Amino acid sequence: MSLPSSLRASMSPQELEFVAGEEIVEIVPSIRMAPIRLISGVYGPFRPPAKAKVPLWLASNLKLKKKCHIVPPDWLSVEALQERLADETSAEGFSPLPFRWLEISKVVLDIASDDVTNPDRIRSLLKDIREARQSKIREGLRSMGTKAVELEMPNVGSMEINEVRPFFVKAMNVIGILSAPPRDITENQAANGTDFN
Repeated sequence: MSLPSSLRASMSPQELEFVAGEEIVEIVPSIRMAPIRLISGVYGPFRPPAKAKVPLWLASNLKLKKKCHIVPPDWLSVEALQERLADETSAEGFSPLPFRWLEISKVVLDIASDDVTNPDRIRSLLKDIREARQSKIREGLRSMGTKAVELEMPNVGSMEINEVRPFFVKAMNVIGILSAPPRDITENQAANGTDFN
């Protein structure tokens, strides 16, 4: 869904998922194919059981046509996600995950859940990680009112940035107005068109 820029403050989740389609993933083709020549590059040749690297959108297309299996990224396993969750709940910062981790995991789990070991447990861990990270983001935004007017959030993903962007833009505008030096009374009178003489 694309809205006019005057009616939206950020991209929709579907638009972010579309952009994430350019991320490179590994597949195991199930049929032999000659190289595929695209504007973005040449992918293939595809010879099972050798793995090949392709954009996520191409992997999704081939998977839906039953021409490949998607190899889940290393970070999309129960063990790796349990480590990330432990980091999120014990440390102050954000654990390192790919910039488009939410979009990639959604596409892989929606289209290729049969290629993922224990997809239900992975969904649960992703939900827990997302909630822990959202809590940290909210706490960081809450602390902006009492601390300096800067907020560092390294390792935050694109979907997380997109969710907080509308609030953050409005908050920064208000902080800018409140922290501006007061104008001279005569300037205020001129601006309001009032004259007390």
